[in-house]
Amino acid sequence: MDFYIVDVFAEQKYQGNQLAVLLPRQELTTTEMQQIAREINFSETAFIMSDKQEDSGYPVRIFTPDMEIPFAGHPSLGTAFVIHHRLDPHRSRHIKLNLGVGQIHVTIDEDSDHELWMKQKQPAFGDALEPAIIADLLQINIKEIDTRFPIHVSSTGLPSVIVPLRSLEAAQACAIDPRKYKAFLNDVANANLLVFTAETLYEQNDLHVRVFVNDTGYYEDPATGSANGNLAGYLLKHEFLGSSEIRLRVEQGYAVGRPSLLHIDAAMRGGAYDINVGGQVFLVAKGEWL
Repeated sequence: MDFYIVDVFAEQKYQGNQLAVLLPRQELTTTEMQQIAREINFSETAFIMSDKQEDSGYPVRIFTPDMEIPFAGHPSLGTAFVIHHRLDPHRSRHIKLNLGVGQIHVTIDEDSDHELWMKQKQPAFGDALEPAIIADLLQINIKEIDTRFPIHVSSTGLPSVIVPLRSLEAAQACAIDPRKYKAFLNDVANANLLVFTAETLYEQNDLHVRVFVNDTGYYEDPATGSANGNLAGYLLKHEFLGSSEIRLRVEQGYAVGRPSLLHIDAAMRGGAYDINVGGQVFLVAKGEWL
């Protein structure tokens, strides 16, 4: 099968979050796809199951090195980029992906083939969690957590625990304790952890974000579209920025040497959320999987 490697939420090649996209020429089992994802060992690997559309969308499955997941942001943008450039004879700027959470719509910007936007599902929210539990998990002082706002799960398909921090220094100090995180996943919330602060490395950006995960071989994701969509829902729900409409530049990935830039364009109108996450995608490599 053919494969492509793309960098998603990047400002140039070799930044952002790496993604492998594979186009099987024959049927693959779930076990085989999982083995391939583990062999590649990126945070996610996507399989376009057919070049024929079903219900106006392309069937896609996404795997981490450890498991299949129903939705993720950077695989959605990266896969749509490959479809637009390699599969779609009409070069449509509106790509639909049939994922585990349902159909996800991705739009290619009119002015740039590298800029893509994804519309996320309506968010669901969990109960508040104790700051002391999260501080212990992240190995930071509880005073670093901004307790004016609650800590809780937000999910547009793949859940995140959203943790507001008081400073960039606090965000940089976070270090996940893998054993405690495993217990947290089993006993408290089966979700990644997103920490954020309004202090940023670069003044043109609005938020600094880190996302911690529990996959074999790594504990931090360099750029996380789904989690930033969850963050958008959280920010709107709690009027964190004092507005029902937000347009943000989010920096992520600096702690793991993969500088990333994500754009959030979101609003809440009449009780409904309109959450869009975007960024740039660059093709790095292509070849044949033997």
